[in-house]
Amino acid sequence: MATTADRGKTTAPADEAWTLLRTLFGLQRRRFLIAASELDLHPAQAGALMQLATPLPMNELASLLGCDNSNVTGLIDRLEARDLVARQGSPDDRRVKHVVLTDAGRELRARMLERVGRPPAGFDRLTPAEHRQLRDLMRKVLADD
Repeated sequence: MATTADRGKTTAPADEAWTLLRTLFGLQRRRFLIAASELDLHPAQAGALMQLATPLPMNELASLLGCDNSNVTGLIDRLEARDLVARQGSPDDRRVKHVVLTDAGRELRARMLERVGRPPAGFDRLTPAEHRQLRDLMRKVLADD
């Protein structure tokens, strides 16, 4: 958390909360990378599978992954070659392709979620009331203004 240079300094609660959240994100990222590796997925492929709870247009998937449309094309090509996803034309616009999970893709996504979809062990130390409080606080932080 704090570096040696930070010891003894008073930290604003918001700054400390953000540092703790970054630590939690880092731990979750590590869990994600390990799970992807164990399932023989590149992290970008695992990230795409995690976003495909429902079929998505290629451009929306690119937006969710924070990358360019051209990057998603190559990514989907590789997932399609492994029979994990398929492209389907949109019923509304034939120029738009939706990415859908195949049966194998749904199974692999479920295995990925088994590894990273659960809260880390530290959440077990919170009471149900604290879980609700944390949820409500995170909703408040993420609420649109």
